[in-house]
Amino acid sequence: MINSTLKIIQEKDNLTLFFMGKLSLHTITQNQNSIDKIDTLDLKNITIDLTDVNYLDTATAMFLNNLYNHFLSLNIKIEIITQNEDILHTLKLVQRDYKQKIDTKTLKRTNIFNKFGKYIYNSFLGILSFINFLGIIFATQIYYFKSPKHIRFKEIAFEINESGIKALGIVSLTSFLIGLVIAYQSAYQLKLYGANIFIVDMIGISILRELAPLITAIVIAGRSGSAFTAQIGAMKITEELDAMRTMGFDPYIFLVMPRIIALMIMLPILIFISDIMGVLGGMLVANIDLQITVELFIERFNEVVAVKHFYIGILKGPFFAFLIASIAIYRGLMVKNDTQSIGFNTTKSVVEAIFAVIVCDAIFSIVFTNLGI
Repeated sequence: MINSTLKIIQEKDNLTLFFMGKLSLHTITQNQNSIDKIDTLDLKNITIDLTDVNYLDTATAMFLNNLYNHFLSLNIKIEIITQNEDILHTLKLVQRDYKQKIDTKTLKRTNIFNKFGKYIYNSFLGILSFINFLGIIFATQIYYFKSPKHIRFKEIAFEINESGIKALGIVSLTSFLIGLVIAYQSAYQLKLYGANIFIVDMIGISILRELAPLITAIVIAGRSGSAFTAQIGAMKITEELDAMRTMGFDPYIFLVMPRIIALMIMLPILIFISDIMGVLGGMLVANIDLQITVELFIERFNEVVAVKHFYIGILKGPFFAFLIASIAIYRGLMVKNDTQSIGFNTTKSVVEAIFAVIVCDAIFSIVFTNLGI
């Protein structure tokens, strides 16, 4: 039974809502239906009279607060009358909570500096986390090479096959096509000036020094790096990493180090294969389009391409490999307990690894140029 009534008195542009008795959750619908029938078109003033109300719960206080804000939005002057301190306290409490929610929503919607600050802060925490990960890797490396019995030769050999030997095909084909395209695009310009023979200089230095290491690292980042992230991430979701720790096996020794060492061994070898295939692609175009024989190409190659360019390209291999493997494994360890996180972190690992390789290559270029190498 509803022990309250709502009396509505309207005089021209003034409206008074007399609430009486006990106002609770059960009375809201009835009162709302009565208020909805009011024509507010010509109203200028509304008075909500709670003088005869002896009880008001939180739900009704929220209802009255929403009613108050609704009439204010219609540019109608509104006033609430009550002498009961408990009712006043309840209304003020609800109104204060409402304002806090509005202020929070407005801040989230409009304050771009807040979003930017959070992004910078989260990025800073991510960098600290990655530095901590690198520290664990270096500490594990010291333990790893302290004695040959610690080295997991079987796991390293398996990863060499998976991340290196099985990648020979795609690396060879990519490098051959890169050498082919560069030589083909350059041949037209060189023919205009009768400088056909200089294609050997360009192909030799660019492939050995820059393109072969960079292209190989990018291919490996997309192929092996993504595989590392997906494998480690899947093991984290299925709680295999926790199971290994429970049984006394350190995942860094059994999973992380073999992958890093295998990639650091294989990437210089893959770069060497990439050098050969890239130069072969350039040689093919030089022979077909510029009529430079294989013998002349090799003779000119020996004369103008110093061996230092080859060594510089090979030297970049272990550094690129460490960056690719460490970023990929770190992203795998960052996977949360859902499959969507695997895709997200795999994408980030590939992008971040390629970016890190390009930055590292730029640093090498600056250093070698300043050293005159």
